[in-house]
Amino acid sequence: MDISVPRLSVVVPVFNEEDVLPLFAQRMRPVLDGLGVSYEVLTVDDGSRDATPAVLQRMRREWPQLRVLRLRRNSGHQNALTAGLHRARGQYVVSIDVDLQDPPEVIAEMLELAESANLDVVHGVRADRSTDSAFKRGTAGLYYRLIRRVVGASVRHNAGDFRLLSRTAVDALTELPEHQPVYRLLVPWLGLPTGEVTYTRERRAAGSSKYPLGKMIRLALDSVTGFSAAPLRVATWLGCAGIALCVAIGAAALAAYLWGTVVPGWTSMFVALMFVGALQLLCLGLLGEYVARIFTTMQGRPPYVVAYDSAATGRPLVETGAGSTPWKL
Repeated sequence: MDISVPRLSVVVPVFNEEDVLPLFAQRMRPVLDGLGVSYEVLTVDDGSRDATPAVLQRMRREWPQLRVLRLRRNSGHQNALTAGLHRARGQYVVSIDVDLQDPPEVIAEMLELAESANLDVVHGVRADRSTDSAFKRGTAGLYYRLIRRVVGASVRHNAGDFRLLSRTAVDALTELPEHQPVYRLLVPWLGLPTGEVTYTRERRAAGSSKYPLGKMIRLALDSVTGFSAAPLRVATWLGCAGIALCVAIGAAALAAYLWGTVVPGWTSMFVALMFVGALQLLCLGLLGEYVARIFTTMQGRPPYVVAYDSAATGRPLVETGAGSTPWKL
């Protein structure tokens, strides 16, 4: 089967997944073989430190359509996904995690819907998350409510990074000069014809989650600061509230002085100073997030560095992100 220009590319970010990779191949390959179209599976090894690279090379010998892209260091899930989207060659591109919580069988439904309805985007929406922990469901629900309120209703509730994109959508994404992309927000922002398929989220097939609480908080922060100036407005309103409180305290102190009431001043002074100081630090922190994003953009460093691509010839390239020109090592 000629996969030089495949009909379908499946992009799979991978980080320390030696246990789940064989299970992934056993389940994914029959699904893709049964589609009757040419395809490639582009696994993006995000700087794994276990036996993942060796497992991928062994799988590649047995699965001709498997393609391995290895990054020199761990760049994060979204940047690994960026690397895959930039190098995927298919007319349609599906992104999916390797842990099998998103069922590969849904890909056939996505492709059929995209072709029949002429859609550029098909989201996989988790209709049932009962296999997730209560904490995971609660934090995910809070995230989507926050994002839909800040960014807009175009963001689908419980739609993660399991989606199908047409070549038009992929090309549009790769043209965006994003250094900290959050694709669950970027894709709806494009405004392309969109559909969705629902599915039941399954338990992780093997291994442990590579998305702990810290990364979830980072994703939420990137989502808010990358798509809205709302935190800056929050800082403004908090500053106004602090000023109003200080005026009220000053008025109370003046009234006490005029009435001759003896009021101990240390506590009120201490509380006022602490409150104002906390507001200042909060506002500086919020401003610092935006300044940090400007600083990162001005540096122009590549979001990921490609060490190896099994489909490439010659020396590997270091890609500098969307809209930039790759340069050779």
